[in-house]
Amino acid sequence: MSDYLTGKAILINKPLHWSSFNAVYKVKFTIKKYLSPETFVNHVEGVPTVVKQEKFKLKVGHAGTLDPLATGLLIICTGKETKNIDQYQAAEKEYTGTFVLGATTPCFDLEKEIDQYYPTDHITPEMIHAAAQKFTGTLEQVPPIFSAIRINGRRAYKIARSGKTAEIKAKTISITEFEITRIAMPEVDFRIVCSKGTYIRSLARDLGEELNSGAHLSALCRTRIGAFKLEDAMTIEGFVNSFEVQ
Repeated sequence: MSDYLTGKAILINKPLHWSSFNAVYKVKFTIKKYLSPETFVNHVEGVPTVVKQEKFKLKVGHAGTLDPLATGLLIICTGKETKNIDQYQAAEKEYTGTFVLGATTPCFDLEKEIDQYYPTDHITPEMIHAAAQKFTGTLEQVPPIFSAIRINGRRAYKIARSGKTAEIKAKTISITEFEITRIAMPEVDFRIVCSKGTYIRSLARDLGEELNSGAHLSALCRTRIGAFKLEDAMTIEGFVNSFEVQ
């Protein structure tokens, strides 16, 4: 268990409605609660030194934000492993989820209420599959205004929540796979493999526009980050319980 203190990458299945920060806080709180700092030996200049509780500090961070309405794989790094966060963030991602055609929201998902409806009677399964193929390869994507991107030093979502608007520049992304797995109008299920910085919410917006309609994201799950898979992740409860049974 002491490897959590020295440095470890923890695979967590983030629950719905939890922020990534909530998950990081829970992991950090659990480690500090159940692992006695007095058992952590810090080698300073080759001399083993026991770290006292009042001096005990633990670095914990996540490698890629998941929105509160998204679930799935979150890599949380502790100790010296936090130095590898950028490496994990740069890895290829895989997502599954559901788009709803015919309606939009200001944030492109269900965090905000639907603001406009669009016709869908003209949309066929063939059109949906063809549209998905247009969004594979290297693309220029405009992130949503309700995002953590900084604009002149301010988070975009803070600007949006204040009722103001701001121009967000397009970013280059890569989508290597965009598979439509189920069509039950107005719902469309998908599986996407993409690069760092891809906003699936923005893809919902773009897909709706390509179909001469509108769309928003109603469900999202991150299933893979590089070689790390969701099936190997622990629930928050499972992580806490792994300490309690020791």
